[in-house]
Amino acid sequence: MPNIKSAIKRVKVAERNQTKNRTWRTSVRTVKAQVIASTTSKDACQKALNTAYKVIDMAVSKGVLHKNAAARRKSRLAKLANTVSAKKKK
Repeated sequence: MPNIKSAIKRVKVAERNQTKNRTWRTSVRTVKAQVIASTTSKDACQKALNTAYKVIDMAVSKGVLHKNAAARRKSRLAKLANTVSAKKKK
């Protein structure tokens, strides 16, 4: 534990931010898993994809994810959803 007052505060703030960031990171992972799990139905996949977009965008606004990383994740999820709809058409 640090002895300097400002360093003590930085430790507390870092711990608080770590818990907030962990919450958002796990929610991003959860919605990703939900999109993957809902690949059986096109409608369910689209709903899960919309939810994933919202959660990822919120993580960007909170500063947890970089905007380019979020764009990459959304693109990969959309690519997965498009393969589901392409398989259903065949």
